[in-house]
Amino acid sequence: MRMRVGDAELRFEDEGRGDALLFLHAFPLGLSMWDAQAAALRPSLRVVRFDGRGFGGSPAGDGPLTMDRIADDAAALMDHLSLERVVLCGCSMGGYAALAFARRHPRRLRGLVLQDTRAAADTDEARTNRRLLAERVLREGAEAAAAAFVPKLLGATTQRENPRLVSEVRETILANPPRGIADALFGLGLRPDSTPGLGDIRVPTLVLCGEEDVLTPPADSKALHAAIAGSRIDIVPRAGHLANMEAPEAVSTALAAFAAEVG
Repeated sequence: MRMRVGDAELRFEDEGRGDALLFLHAFPLGLSMWDAQAAALRPSLRVVRFDGRGFGGSPAGDGPLTMDRIADDAAALMDHLSLERVVLCGCSMGGYAALAFARRHPRRLRGLVLQDTRAAADTDEARTNRRLLAERVLREGAEAAAAAFVPKLLGATTQRENPRLVSEVRETILANPPRGIADALFGLGLRPDSTPGLGDIRVPTLVLCGEEDVLTPPADSKALHAAIAGSRIDIVPRAGHLANMEAPEAVSTALAAFAAEVG
């Protein structure tokens, strides 16, 4: 399914019935990263997800894909589907955007799930590295992003024991247009520090993190947990930065339990 947001067209999926969970995907993937969760949860919950601008079936927009823009696109999708409030689940870049959503649209949250993400902004070095990679992607194509990120997105256990998933993640990245990947890299570098606003989050919050995550290690998730009053934390064994893909049953079970508690 598709919807218009200003001059952009977003591809989205809306499956199941019941209380709604809205998923925001990681960089540089797309809504398909949540396939296992959609299959597990849609018998009892409404699962909504979309491809961010420049990923999957959503054409690239005009300029950097900022976290605020993703958050506002999520709110626009909620309007389109007549959803007043949701449990918002974001992984990595999706987690950064979920924090932006909590800041910009707090009354539209029933609950918040922050998976393999952090609150802090990029360092100057990280921002420079993103810019350099964006320029390389525009010159060389999506392969440059796959080469840079696949070894970091998946944990050591997955790299060793699940070559099928490694290949799937790589192919998903390669299917995305270079312009979309570059726009997101620029947008990621522009994101502000969300740490000062963590104390303002008043909805039930679940923090999830793969124990083998090297991009946003468990220490980052523990910092989120410590700063968000009443939050819970779950460290997922034998999983890296894409814990929901690497340990789908464990993450789907945790999400179902959390949604039931929030409901």
